[in-house]
Amino acid sequence: MGRRLKIGLGVGLVGVGIAAAALYRPLEVAASYSAKRLCSEVFVAGRQEPSIVAEDLALMPVPLLTSVDRTARTASVNALGVRRTAAWRPGLGCALAIGESVEGLQALRANPGPRPERGAGPWPEGEGPVDPSRVDPRIDRQAMEAAVAAAFDEPDPDNLRRTRAVVVVYRGQLVAERYAEGFNKDTPLLGWSMTKSATNAVIGALVFQGRLDIHKPAPVPEWASDERAAITTDMLLRMSSGLDFDEGYGPYGGATAMLFARHDAAAEGADHGLAHAPDEAWSYSSGTTNILSRIARHTIGDDAVYLAYPRVAIFDPIGATSAVMETDPSGTFVGSSFLYMTARDWARFGLLFARDGVWQGRRLLPEGWAAAACTPTPKAPQGQYGAQWWTNAGDPPGSANRPYPSLPVDTCSAQGFETQRIMIIPSLDLIVVRLGLTRNSGDFDVDRFVAAIIGAIGPVPSEPESQKSR
Repeated sequence: MGRRLKIGLGVGLVGVGIAAAALYRPLEVAASYSAKRLCSEVFVAGRQEPSIVAEDLALMPVPLLTSVDRTARTASVNALGVRRTAAWRPGLGCALAIGESVEGLQALRANPGPRPERGAGPWPEGEGPVDPSRVDPRIDRQAMEAAVAAAFDEPDPDNLRRTRAVVVVYRGQLVAERYAEGFNKDTPLLGWSMTKSATNAVIGALVFQGRLDIHKPAPVPEWASDERAAITTDMLLRMSSGLDFDEGYGPYGGATAMLFARHDAAAEGADHGLAHAPDEAWSYSSGTTNILSRIARHTIGDDAVYLAYPRVAIFDPIGATSAVMETDPSGTFVGSSFLYMTARDWARFGLLFARDGVWQGRRLLPEGWAAAACTPTPKAPQGQYGAQWWTNAGDPPGSANRPYPSLPVDTCSAQGFETQRIMIIPSLDLIVVRLGLTRNSGDFDVDRFVAAIIGAIGPVPSEPESQKSR
């Protein structure tokens, strides 16, 4: 009897242990996600804790105890006893204290020098308001205002769309913008996976400087002596590497672990084996983008130079002075997900790609790099993905079987969770930026929204003025 009792107790304790482990992971994710988001929204975006908790953290499945230490520049969250802390660093935003102390995180420094000054002149060189005298007279102002205003409507109170910013750029000029209450042109906003398109630009700058060949095997030490050695940097850019990465975002998903439970995000992707032979299949993978971030780090070789590089090579030259790309705890940029910029600066970044990587006569990216980024990868369904940018070519090409059937086939977009978008339409010389907090992707109809913007711009010139001046 005593032996049976011991066995029973042992089985029971194992069961309790399994149950506790199963509960711990969701709590860990909730605490980590919330601490990271809270830290970034307070110290990067400049928002107040109550609105962040009420909106950005509202759907966490467990009660949260949050605290912000403005002196120490940290944010902490306790989820039913599981506590996580994130720390802010100048120019690098926030990172979770996972496998690293707060002091260690804050010892990391980026020193690219002072940000360039922007005057009060017209956008994109300055930060002046929309200038009616510069707006193309063919634009139907009433229709444009109605299309932009509609983006902020809330047709379903149970599923809020929470549009926070809209910026419209036509023929290189800022022609419309609007912000939700509590946000303005100076509020940096998280792009989530639009960060991938910025990582494309970082890689492009290295290629332009002759420091990286994307068609050679990717310089990833873990792959040097196995079948993954055939993976090129271009395959990583196009998400055709064949790596068996889990893009799941539940408590046990691979992408969730990479972003909120690991010290080294790139290692989470690089450690996976192959699900397909390299370049034989397309699979969306945030893990491959963070491998690209680590490739950039190793290519540059000097961490001080690396941490300043996105600003020096891309953001400062285009006047995107609000840009903050955040690192993981190991010090590698989370190139898949964590870039903050104002809506106007996201539009500046879109304009760089719309102008073939040239900014005011200065080339920052290789000639043709932007066009290649917006050329569909052969294995991508619906002709929908290029190189860290989404495409709209259709399958077969030009058919209505494409992600945005109402928009031109040359539409190229940066896309992120919660319906972040930069929509670039070269044939119309049009850029539309939408930023918000839309939980359900189907609640905001991007196709319809951008089509309404197109309807307002009037007759399309045969050749954009910006192209004539090249």
